[in-house]
Amino acid sequence: MKLVVRKTDKLKGGIEIPASKSHTIRAVILASLAKGTSKLINPLKSEDAMAAVNACKALGARIKLGKNEWTVKGFGKNPRTPKKKIDFANSGTSSRLMIGVMAALGINAVVDGDASLRTRPMSPLFDGLKQLGLKVKYLKKQGYLPAKITGRINGGKTTVNGKSSQYVSSPLIACPLCENDAEIKVVNMKEQPYIEMTLKCLDEQGIKYKRKGFTHFKIKGNQAYKPFKKQIPGDWSSATFPIAAAAVTSSNVLIKGVDIKDVQGDKEIINYLKRMGANIKTEKNAIKVIGKSLKGTSLDLNHTPDALPAMSVVGCFASGTTTLKNVAQARIKETDRIKVMTKELSKLGADVKELKDGMIIKQSKLKGTKVKGHHDHRIVMALSIAGLIADGKTEIDSAESVNVTFPGYVNLMKKLGCKMEVK
Repeated sequence: MKLVVRKTDKLKGGIEIPASKSHTIRAVILASLAKGTSKLINPLKSEDAMAAVNACKALGARIKLGKNEWTVKGFGKNPRTPKKKIDFANSGTSSRLMIGVMAALGINAVVDGDASLRTRPMSPLFDGLKQLGLKVKYLKKQGYLPAKITGRINGGKTTVNGKSSQYVSSPLIACPLCENDAEIKVVNMKEQPYIEMTLKCLDEQGIKYKRKGFTHFKIKGNQAYKPFKKQIPGDWSSATFPIAAAAVTSSNVLIKGVDIKDVQGDKEIINYLKRMGANIKTEKNAIKVIGKSLKGTSLDLNHTPDALPAMSVVGCFASGTTTLKNVAQARIKETDRIKVMTKELSKLGADVKELKDGMIIKQSKLKGTKVKGHHDHRIVMALSIAGLIADGKTEIDSAESVNVTFPGYVNLMKKLGCKMEVK
């Protein structure tokens, strides 16, 4: 599918941002690990979230998906052995968090994903879990899915490479289920807000642990998760794109359904844009973006790698030079987002340079053309924002990938007046 975008001078109105992917996936997993029934209010039904739902169902969770409420009857510490391999599709979050859980429950299974997920490194996660007792056999390429996991993690000590927060969150969720206490040391820690999100989930569950910052955790073993009822907050990662669109089109837009107090790191989009001169006002569960001219600046995106695609487009609009730095982990997402955004923005006429850990973008006059979305939802959405400020028509392929996290993206953007169509 193609997403066709035409230059749009002004956006106006308001939209409701869908629920957080990261919160939804964590809630589904913890509810499945509880013995009893949990209710998730306003969860996100996207391809990534469904990867977690399907994996939990394969282990015995009974999940009823209502329109605005999901009911999860968990299997507790008594899962069933899956009848076939667990396919996580495109979801790095679901796969990495669930692999830790499966290791703690002693589930022997083949874990796999689509062509994109098979390119994303898994060895940092598996290496950390192997120190706790897991056995891993790679079935194709060393360090990547598909893989067969056997054995069980029983506690002990491990050192985890934290270049993705998911490598850390996985054992944090899994280790309370271990028979013995566990100690996790984190090196090269990145994406701190996502680890904070996991710790908040553990706190809500009353899980006992001690920590020194985000680099050393001691987790008591033989604990259990309990049923809960939870309202899933709006997704700041998804909100990034309409916020950026409003900023670069000098528009007046109300973004509803987001909580400025939530731990999600991508709420930093507000501070990034304010530093560049944007007028953003915080209201109750909403923000108002009043677009104006922006100035380039230097931004450290270490905590917010998912913001890189959108902020690279903002850099094309801002006067002067914008530098995005300290975000090398953006290279190990669905695509190498640093390389891909440099390549595709260049096709549109952007003056952009690729760095080892980021990008340098100079104010550029963009011209619409055909670009590739690389089957990466955030790349497609970012390029659609570029299309709003590019002269003429921009065509982006693999538009269907947006369904991974933001199924209603195009319709919501059209509601604001964006000239975009899926063909």
